[in-house]
Amino acid sequence: MEIQLGDVGHIIQLAIAPVFLLTGVGTNLVVLTNRLSRIIDRSRVLEERIRPGDATDPADSAEINVLYQRGHLINVAITLSTACALLVCLVIATLFMGDAFELNIGKFIAVLFVLGMLSLIGSYFFFMREIFIATKTLTMRRLLLRVR
Repeated sequence: MEIQLGDVGHIIQLAIAPVFLLTGVGTNLVVLTNRLSRIIDRSRVLEERIRPGDATDPADSAEINVLYQRGHLINVAITLSTACALLVCLVIATLFMGDAFELNIGKFIAVLFVLGMLSLIGSYFFFMREIFIATKTLTMRRLLLRVR
C-alpha cells in the first residue's frame, strides 16, 4: 500500500479546519487557566485573613465560598476544553490513519467531531456560568460598599 502525494495533500486540506479549531480551543484554555489562577490567588489572600480563633469579616467567608464555587466551574470548563482538544486531535489522526489504511471510518470521525463540539459547548456553558457568578458577586460587593 503506497500513499500518493495527492492523497496526503487532500488529507491535509481536510485537517486544516480541525487544526484551526484546535488553535481556538488552545486560546480558550489560556483564558480559563488565567481566570483559575486569579481565583486561586484571591482565595489564598482571603485564607490568610481567615485564621482559626480570630474574628473574621463575614464578607470574607462569603467571598471565599463564592471563589470555591467559581473555581469548580472553571475547573469543569478546563476539563471539557481539554477533552475537546483531545477529540479534535483524534479526528486529525483518524483522518490520516483512515486514508493511509483505506478504512471507511467517516462516521467514526463524525462522532469524534460531534463529541468534541459538545465538549466545547459544555466548556463555554460553564465558563459563562462562572462569569455570571463573578459579575453577580461584583454587584453585591458594590451594594455592600454603598451601605457601609
